[in-house]
Amino acid sequence: MMTAGTLVGIARHAFPKAPMELIEAVDVTVEGGLHGDFRGAVKPGGRGKRQVTLMERGDWDAAMADLGHTIPWQERRVNLLVDGFDIPQVPGTRLRIGAVELEITVECDPCSRMETIATGLKAALTPDWRGGACTRVKVPGRIAIGDPVSVVSFS
Repeated sequence: MMTAGTLVGIARHAFPKAPMELIEAVDVTVEGGLHGDFRGAVKPGGRGKRQVTLMERGDWDAAMADLGHTIPWQERRVNLLVDGFDIPQVPGTRLRIGAVELEITVECDPCSRMETIATGLKAALTPDWRGGACTRVKVPGRIAIGDPVSVVSFS
């Protein structure tokens, strides 16, 4: 069994292309994902596959090392940054962050917008799920910086 990691970053954006807002804590709901983040709302008829996105600090640091840059992690436009934790690359795996449970749905593919941040960033985030994972909220609650991150169950 994997050891627990730590939630070290929370970011959200109110609308598409909005700047990322760094916050210390946030409520997470089954219907809306992170409170105040436009992407978390489940659309009518949708499955909510991309409600909450997360990535590993080590993967971001490795991408930065590859490129020789020091860009803040939130420019990746994911919601959560975890440290000391290897995100399972297995859809259906359930994670617990604080009181919240998330189910991994798909790899969070780096988009072309990454190239506008730094040339080569999309490619640097592509191998081995470096860009992170997309999740669906299964158990709502509140999360905060410093909360433990662990695997609840594998699919």
